[in-house]
Amino acid sequence: MQQKAIRVPNMATMVQPQSDKRNIITRILNVNTSGEVGGRDLPLWRQILLQLLTLFIAAEVLFPIMYIVTLSFSSKTTRPSSLELFPKELSLSAYKQVLDHPTANPVTFSELLRNSFMLSVGVGLAALFVAVTAAYAFSRFKFKMRQVLMVLVFIPLLMPTVGLATPLYLLMNQFRFVDCGKGITALYPLMSCTAGVTGKMIFNLRDSLLGVGIAMIAGALPFAVWNLKGYLDTIPAELEEAAAIDGADANRIFFQIVLPLAIPQLAVTFFLGFIGHWQEFVISWLFLSQPKSYTLAMTLYNMTGQYANAIPWNRFAAMAIIVALPVAIIYVALQKYITGGLTSGAVKG
Repeated sequence: MQQKAIRVPNMATMVQPQSDKRNIITRILNVNTSGEVGGRDLPLWRQILLQLLTLFIAAEVLFPIMYIVTLSFSSKTTRPSSLELFPKELSLSAYKQVLDHPTANPVTFSELLRNSFMLSVGVGLAALFVAVTAAYAFSRFKFKMRQVLMVLVFIPLLMPTVGLATPLYLLMNQFRFVDCGKGITALYPLMSCTAGVTGKMIFNLRDSLLGVGIAMIAGALPFAVWNLKGYLDTIPAELEEAAAIDGADANRIFFQIVLPLAIPQLAVTFFLGFIGHWQEFVISWLFLSQPKSYTLAMTLYNMTGQYANAIPWNRFAAMAIIVALPVAIIYVALQKYITGGLTSGAVKG
């Protein structure tokens, strides 16, 4: 007897697709146009909303940049009466005037640029060297009051720069070289002239780039130590133990193993510090009184006056662009390390 094959109905063919009863506008706005196979689908209305928000943020960021660039290419010193985002003329007169004679003070642009670079790069490198050694000690060594000292290092980050400027001003102003006459030079506060002799001021630590640099290093160290300590914690200690077994001493381990691995974070710390040092104005303005020691940030502020009509707006805009260029150049030069330091810190942290 032949057996008949029993045909099992396909359940998939039995399920009838439900018709989408939504109107055409709702269906269009909920179409997934992102092209994503997995993950969360983004309806069309959400994508449009995100794109509009992105365009708004981009316009808000680019607006002041475009306005300053337009002002810098203008040959008129007055502020434009209407909003201009694109230059109507391409005049380089403002840049030429800034480079030839930036302000009324007897100081050249090259001197201002030199002072700013010496201050920013010098403070950045000095703070970075001190901070990486301190961060390594906090990360690897176990000693008494380690946590307390780490909290004390973190406290200055909670205070504004203006709050620290006054004690630093008084401290730096104590160190002076004074000519007492007859070939005698006194170093205050360790030595002083004889009673009744005022003496002539030769050098004041407060009124010098060195004094400003020391004050800026004091303000830059807390962030640098805190930033580097967290990254050094992620470097495996087994690498240092293996090097010690091979006969490497502590200095060799630090300079040949730890520092090369920390280069991305060192670049990030230096770049973030360089931005703050390059734009530093409060301490420099309070400490320095000699035009030959002025920086670019101080000169940019010196261009402003009591009234808006008295400001040479085209030169002010050109000076602002020139001041911002070194930061962009440093970022491009260190972009590989900065990106690596930020991403590795985000993943490991």
